[in-house]
Amino acid sequence: MTQHEAAGRPKDECGVCGIFGHEDSAKLTYFGLYALQHRGQESAGIVSSDGVKVSQHKGMGLVAEVFNENILQGLKGHLSVGHVRYSTTGASNIINAQPFTATHQGTTIAVAHNGNLVNIRSLKDELEKKGSIFQSTMDSEVVTHLLAHGAHLGFEQSLRRTFEQIKGAYSILLMTEDTLIAVRDPAGFRPLCLGKLANGSYIVASETCALDLVEAQYIRDVEPGEILIINNDGLRSLKMETSLPHSFCIFEQVYFARPDSDIFGINVYQSRKRMGEILARECKIDADFVMPFPDSGNYAAIGFSQASGIPLEMGVIRNHYVGRTFIQPTQSMRDFSVRVKLNPIRSFLKDKRVIIIEDSIIRGTTGRSRVKSLRAAGVKEIHMLISCPPTKNPCYYGIDFPSGGELIANQKSVEEIRAYLDLDSLYYLSLDGLLEATGGPPQSYCKACFDGNYPVAPDKDFHKLALGCTSGAICNK
Repeated sequence: MTQHEAAGRPKDECGVCGIFGHEDSAKLTYFGLYALQHRGQESAGIVSSDGVKVSQHKGMGLVAEVFNENILQGLKGHLSVGHVRYSTTGASNIINAQPFTATHQGTTIAVAHNGNLVNIRSLKDELEKKGSIFQSTMDSEVVTHLLAHGAHLGFEQSLRRTFEQIKGAYSILLMTEDTLIAVRDPAGFRPLCLGKLANGSYIVASETCALDLVEAQYIRDVEPGEILIINNDGLRSLKMETSLPHSFCIFEQVYFARPDSDIFGINVYQSRKRMGEILARECKIDADFVMPFPDSGNYAAIGFSQASGIPLEMGVIRNHYVGRTFIQPTQSMRDFSVRVKLNPIRSFLKDKRVIIIEDSIIRGTTGRSRVKSLRAAGVKEIHMLISCPPTKNPCYYGIDFPSGGELIANQKSVEEIRAYLDLDSLYYLSLDGLLEATGGPPQSYCKACFDGNYPVAPDKDFHKLALGCTSGAICNK
């Protein structure tokens, strides 16, 4: 994705993967991270252990850029955890790459975290008063300090006490020299699943697509509020005393998760197709064909086409070879960054009435540029249908939505957005339609980005972070 496009899209969060009991654990973790690359493209890391010695490697960039055969050969052991990152808190640099490691009383702890801790400021202030010194701006580092302060209680009680103090969204993998621990917050915001490989070893990952790649059998999801301990004695589960209603992130189904994953027990591909089917039921438009902009909206477009009877076409072609380091155009070439990835088929599009299916509109900058390219190709009518409701509110639980002031649906009505994008019509899927499409209990989802009802209230300072700190570092404003 080019820098121009990235400015208008929601940012992926993070992905975690851990292996216990396999002699090639680091390599399997590498492949698991490869499957989870869509969840974070900023940095990647793996920490491994042979039961005594802990090894690690982290770097900025994609998984295939950070690791090679020699590096993986050096990450020895039957136990490993890995992480791919996009920063939602903590600046984008190598010191904040995960897994984060620390040593206390001779025990090394590695932490790989997907989510956001919303009481980070109060926890950090309290820990610093007790003498803690922080090496990074990541909220994940707080976990290691809390575990160290509770070490006198014993390992299991320290785990319970640590995660009962933390508020927010977290699917976390912890690793010591001989144990893998998977923890999911009591509301279950982010996905986390458990699988088993053919040799009897275990894998824990953010999505089931990681299990598929290493040919592991899905066992179950890690439950909300569960602390799952995996070691030579097998599996053992602890439950936190804290309990909350389930608040699964509905945007996992809309945008983030891979379509071949099952998230919260529901297949993402089928869910997105149903979004398109319900769009066809809710919005009746006559057009020559329906199309997505690859790859956003692909599966909802299939569902819409099948339900409406309007043919599905690919009116724009995607260049799959646009790398992360693509040289940005000068101001005089400002539209080039859009055209380099998606090119309209002009002779096919000319004088056509087109329905565009998109999964979301965030700032509106990407959509505006894409519509402009279609107008230039001679499209007669452009109708845009969005497979979720208007995104009006920032997310505090691990998705880097911009502040409310930057979200176009927070500032403009649907009609004003339609005019801004230069569309003939614009329609958003209703919230009831989206909930129906997911197939899960409506009350089990977090819908705060749509309705503003936050299931876990953030600290006051965390609101300031979400509303004003573009660097991603903890905000003091």
